[in-house]
Amino acid sequence: MRGRWLLNPLPLLLAHKPPSRPLAAHFRARAAPHRPAPAPSPAPRRGPLDEPDVGISRFASSVPGFRGALKQRYSDFVVHEVARDGALIRLTSFDLPDDDERGDNEEDGEADADGDHSRALESLRLLCGEADYNVMRGFLERVLEGGDGDLSPIILSADTDKAHRSEVHEFIKRNFKFLVTDTVEHRDGVQKCIRVRLGSGPRGGRGRNGRAMDSSGWRDDRPFDSRGSTSWPYHLGKYLRFHLYKENRDTQEALGVIGKMLGVQPRSFGFAGTKDKRAVTTQQVTLFKVHASRLAALNSKLAGIRVGDFSYVNEGLALGQLRGNRFAVTLRNVVAESDGVIKAAIDGLSKNGFINYYGLQRFGSGSVPGHFVGAALLRGEWRHAVSLILGTRVYHKGHGDIDAALSGIPRHLTLERAMLQRLKKYPGNYLQALMAIPKTLRLMYVHSYQSYLWNHAASMRVEKYGSSKVVEGDLVYKKGCSLGEAATADTFDDDDSHTNSTEMEISCETLPEEVVKSVKIADSEDILNAVYTFEDVVLPLPGSETLFPGNKVAGIYHEIAKQDGISLIESVHGIKDFSITGMKGGYRRVLQRPIDFEWDLMTYTDDNVPLVETDLTVLSRTQSSEANKLLSDGSSNCSSCDSGLDASFDTSEPTTEASSAKTKSIGMSYQLPEKLAVKLEFTLPASSYATMAIRELTKTSTSVAYQKTLNY
Repeated sequence: MRGRWLLNPLPLLLAHKPPSRPLAAHFRARAAPHRPAPAPSPAPRRGPLDEPDVGISRFASSVPGFRGALKQRYSDFVVHEVARDGALIRLTSFDLPDDDERGDNEEDGEADADGDHSRALESLRLLCGEADYNVMRGFLERVLEGGDGDLSPIILSADTDKAHRSEVHEFIKRNFKFLVTDTVEHRDGVQKCIRVRLGSGPRGGRGRNGRAMDSSGWRDDRPFDSRGSTSWPYHLGKYLRFHLYKENRDTQEALGVIGKMLGVQPRSFGFAGTKDKRAVTTQQVTLFKVHASRLAALNSKLAGIRVGDFSYVNEGLALGQLRGNRFAVTLRNVVAESDGVIKAAIDGLSKNGFINYYGLQRFGSGSVPGHFVGAALLRGEWRHAVSLILGTRVYHKGHGDIDAALSGIPRHLTLERAMLQRLKKYPGNYLQALMAIPKTLRLMYVHSYQSYLWNHAASMRVEKYGSSKVVEGDLVYKKGCSLGEAATADTFDDDDSHTNSTEMEISCETLPEEVVKSVKIADSEDILNAVYTFEDVVLPLPGSETLFPGNKVAGIYHEIAKQDGISLIESVHGIKDFSITGMKGGYRRVLQRPIDFEWDLMTYTDDNVPLVETDLTVLSRTQSSEANKLLSDGSSNCSSCDSGLDASFDTSEPTTEASSAKTKSIGMSYQLPEKLAVKLEFTLPASSYATMAIRELTKTSTSVAYQKTLNY
C-alpha cells in the first residue's frame, strides 16, 4: 500500500475506528479504556513497519552477523524468475518471432461487413432470442448504411449465465469480426449483459461509448475491453509470452504503463508473481492476442522497462505458476571485524538456513498495513475497513462530498477512485465499496492477516522448542510426499477487470487436496525413530482445511486472533472473500535454506558504479543500438540512490563486474578509499523472501528506516 498524502488536505471522508488490540498497540501507546470520541478524527499516522510489528523476532542460529547496506542502489538487488520447468528467465533478445505477423482485423472485417449476415443473424436469434436479434439487426443496418462515425453501442438482454455470455462473445467475434463486445453491469450491481460496438477498421473510428447509464439502468460508461476483438491467425497461440525487464518499478506499475500504451485491459496480462520494486528484475508475462511487433515497438518509448524474448503460447500465466526466483544481492558498506567473521556468517546461513518469515513487503509500505485492513474485514467491519484504505490519503469537505474527494485525488489512484465512485453510487454501503476492489487485492488483505499470524507462530515455535529438531505435536510433511510450497492461483471471474494499484505483494495461496493429505502431526514414535528433521516442519496459514499443531504453538494463533476480535473456526458474516473459514488455507516451511548458494567479497570506491551486470548490460554488447540508450527520463544525479530512496534508471555507463570491482582515480594525486561489498547469489522457492535470508546473515533489521542509517 502506498502511504501518500494529498496537497491541501480536506476533512476526512470517514470517521475512524481504532483497530482492535493487539494491532491497535502499533498505532498508539496504551491508554485508558476506549470511549466513543465526540467527533470524527483522522487515523493516526505512523512510520514504516518494523519487523517485530509483524512477528519477525527470531533467528535460525546464533552465528554473529556483520553490518552491510541492503538495496543502497536498486541495481544491488537483481532478481530472475525461475519458471516451472526450471528455466532461468533472462532478457536476451529484442527479435520478433519468425512466425509473427500482424493479424489486424481491418481486412477481414471489411469483407465480413459487406457480406450477407442473414444466416449469422438467424443463428443469433436461436442463441439469444427475438429481442436481441432485432437489436443486432438494426445495429448492423446502421453500420452498413455508413453511420459508424457517430454510432452508439448497443446492449443485449440481461444474462446471468456466464457460460452463455461467453458463447455469445465468441459467436459475435467469429461471425462479425468488425464488432467488439464486452460485459457491463446493471446499476443494481448484480445483473450483467453484453455490450456491442463497432471496432476499428476501414469504415472509420470505434464509435462512441454512449451514455453513462441508459433509462433501463445499464452502465455504459466503462471503457471497452478489447479482448478477442481482432481476428487472430489460427497458427499462433492465443497468448504472446514475453520477458519483462524492469528497473525500480513494481510489476503492476510496469504492466499498467504497457497496457495503457497498447490500449488493453489490465486483466489481459498474466504473470506468475510480483517482483520487488526497488530492484532490477526479469520475469515472464503473457498477453492475450497482441502481436509481438506491437509490443516490441514500445521499447523505444518505455522508461525503466524493456520487453523481449517473444513467443506465442496456448495458455496464459497465472499467479503461483513459477518454481522460484534467483537473486543476486550486493551488500555495500560492509563492516566486520575480519573476513573470517563474514565467512562464518555466510557458512552459517548456508548450513542452518533462515526462518521462512513473510517479509515486510508482504504487509505493505503505507501508513496502514495490510493486515490491519485484513483484521477489519474478518470482523465484518466494512466501514472501518474502508476508512483504513481511504483515510490516510482521501479527504473531502463536510459530510459525504464524494465529488470533491474524487476531484482532489490523482487519476493513477485507481483503487481509491473506484471505491469512492461505488460509495457515490451506493451511499452508505461500505461493503459495496469494498467490492470495487479487485478480487486479487480483496483476498490479499486477508492473506496478509494470515501471514501475520504465521510469523508470530513461527517465532513462538523457535523460541519455545528451538530450530534444530522436531518435537511431538509439530506439523510435518509426510515422507514420500511432495515438499513443494502449496501456492497456487485463486480463480477469478473474468468480469473483474479493475486495475490493481496496491504495492503490497500479491500471493494468492490456496491448498490443493493432495497437500492437505500430505501433512500430519508428529507423534512420539516419529520422534523416537527420528523419522523427520526440522526441515520437514511446517506451520499453517489458517483455513477451513488446515490442521493446527498438536503442541502449544497452536494456541498463539487463537490467542492473537481472539485479541483482535477474530474467530478462526467460524465467520461472523457470509462474505467468503473476507473470511478465513471461506479459504482452504495452506502450509509453509518454518526453515528454508538458500539453494545453489554462491558468494564473493568485492572492493569498490564509487557508490554510483554498479557491481553486478544486469540483463540489459549483457545485451548491450550485442545490440548496442537499442540497449545502450539511456532509459532514464531524468538526470544522472544518483543522490537518491545513495540515500535509499527510489530513483529512475541508473545513468552511469554499464560496467562489468571485473571492471567495477575496483574503480581507480585517474589524473589525480590521491585515491579514494576502498569499501567492502559482499555479493550473494542464491535461489529460493516461490513465496520465500530474500530479505529474510539477508536478515539471518547480518542479524540486523531489513526495515527501510534501519537500512537508511547504513547508507551514510
